[in-house]
Amino acid sequence: MELGEGERVQLLPAAALFRSLADPTRLAILRRLAVAGPARVVDLVAELELAQSTVSKHLACLSGCGLVGSRPVGRASMFSLAQPALSELLAAAEQLLAATGNAVALCPTYGRPVPGDIQVGTDS
Repeated sequence: MELGEGERVQLLPAAALFRSLADPTRLAILRRLAVAGPARVVDLVAELELAQSTVSKHLACLSGCGLVGSRPVGRASMFSLAQPALSELLAAAEQLLAATGNAVALCPTYGRPVPGDIQVGTDS
């Protein structure tokens, strides 16, 4: 069954949501905020061992998507999840990955080899 134009248009916001989550750095930031709560950029930089510019760029993306919000705390901003359902979505994704044995990592289109993993179809 092929999707009609109207159905495609209705799915565009969901596709944009998943594209916003499709970066390991953004996922790390979201997971950190979901697990440990609000944080300043300096906290995320230290905990995730990323450059300040990288964290700021990804927070701006997540903020623009409405997934992360901030409030001023002194001269800094405290970032947190803007949508409580995001924690549930991340937890569901982790359950799905566990249930499939992370099979999506082997997807020829979207998967990437993980260092140390056995590569299917290779002699290594």
